[in-house]
Amino acid sequence: MIQDILNQFHISSQNSGVSTGTQWLKADGAVIDAHSPVDGKHIAQVTAASRANYDTVVTTAAAAFKEWRLWPAPRRGEVVRQIGEALRKNKQALGKLVSYEMGKSLQEGYGEVQEMIDICDFAVGLSRQLHGLTMHSERPGHRMYEQWHPLGITGIISAFNFPVAVWSWNAMLAWVCGDVCIWKPSEKTPLSAIACQQIVQEVLQANNVPEGVCCLLAGNRDAGEWLAADTRVPLVSATGSTRMGKAVAAVVAARLGRSLLELGGNNAIIISKDADLDMSLIGCVFGAVGTAGQRCTTTRRLIIHESVYDAFTAKLVKAYGQLKIGNPLDENNHVGPLIDTDAVRMYEHAIAEVQKEGGRILVEGGVLSGAEYASGCYVKPCIAEVENHYQIVQHETFAPILYVMKYKTLEEAIALQNGVPQGLSSSIMTLNLREAEAFLSQAGSDCGIANVNIGTSGAEIGGAFGGEKETGGGRESGSEAWKAYMRRQTNTINYSTQLPLAQGIKFDL
Repeated sequence: MIQDILNQFHISSQNSGVSTGTQWLKADGAVIDAHSPVDGKHIAQVTAASRANYDTVVTTAAAAFKEWRLWPAPRRGEVVRQIGEALRKNKQALGKLVSYEMGKSLQEGYGEVQEMIDICDFAVGLSRQLHGLTMHSERPGHRMYEQWHPLGITGIISAFNFPVAVWSWNAMLAWVCGDVCIWKPSEKTPLSAIACQQIVQEVLQANNVPEGVCCLLAGNRDAGEWLAADTRVPLVSATGSTRMGKAVAAVVAARLGRSLLELGGNNAIIISKDADLDMSLIGCVFGAVGTAGQRCTTTRRLIIHESVYDAFTAKLVKAYGQLKIGNPLDENNHVGPLIDTDAVRMYEHAIAEVQKEGGRILVEGGVLSGAEYASGCYVKPCIAEVENHYQIVQHETFAPILYVMKYKTLEEAIALQNGVPQGLSSSIMTLNLREAEAFLSQAGSDCGIANVNIGTSGAEIGGAFGGEKETGGGRESGSEAWKAYMRRQTNTINYSTQLPLAQGIKFDL
């Protein structure tokens, strides 16, 4: 089955990872070996970009921007609409490839491609709504307004956990705004990126889109560093760890460029004494174990009212006992593998640190062995009773480890929720209107996403996605996130016969 999918996307045993849109360049950088965490098998090789390849891509993209920005926005939107249709036709195959290469469940693989389709639909509508404002001038016979112009090249650095969706959040919006894009995918999931490039390529050719509007730049860390340092790239959108984001932000800021950062999360759900515990259980378990705990919005902490703590943790322990771990292409399984053995080592380290700091294990973790788990990447979802101040709890571990703790008052719960360096997603489970509104108030959650009676994971594309503090402050996807890809220009038009100055200043000759 997987070989048929690779053939469908023209992925062979050896592939170039460099494209300027419809042209695949002869890459001459390092060789990236793509392995699946599902079964540990080697899938294919991808040759990464050299510095010379990189310069060719940027030069081509810069030339394309000069033409692409002049296409009317609705015409650019029509290209994106056709990309959405192409993704619909390839949803099953691309979803399976994402699942196999990354290790997320098949349903989540399909869901990721659906996110791409949804953002295409959103971007098509946006292409006719890139609104500015009209302001009244203090000077007679004058009109003021603002408009938005494309920035130029958008560099997109994406992470392995969403190997295609996050690229599309950026690319589809950037394209309708008039920008061109250079995508540096994770070196852990290069084949999904190549498949996307193949899908888009046919649409670009059919619409005579300038070469360089959609570029792919497979590579290791150095390719991301080139993008961050390049003054020809006005915007770098980077998704990944806080450590990586800080490095990118520093380099981009040093040249006064723009960075859009989507970094770590340490997300909590508050379980109120007034919560519907059965409904809460579903949100908590999926939030904690979905994608094997490798989402930036994964539920990592549960803050449970003391009066329902024992009852709810008992429900959790029972639910964890029913989880099925195994091949994510088997839709009967709930939890697939971690991305690689490095992630497994971080998982084991985190559990050891919990115990060292005095935590109590409620559901034992561990690495699974046997023929079905031959890749060495399958682990047991773990639950640990902790204190919020533990050093390991303050950090994001990309693995299915759920920390639980008690609270007495809502104020204490919100303080615990906010008491970590990250600020991405948060939730409260309560049927108490006052509690819900307090959680959403100025004195409530300090995260970019705050939910009531749903989990921390599974955001829709209609809202702006992103977080505060060490999550980076960036916003992608819906709402007015499109403005990050454009530059604002204020215009004043004098249609009178006089030239009055603002603020009443007199300057007569």
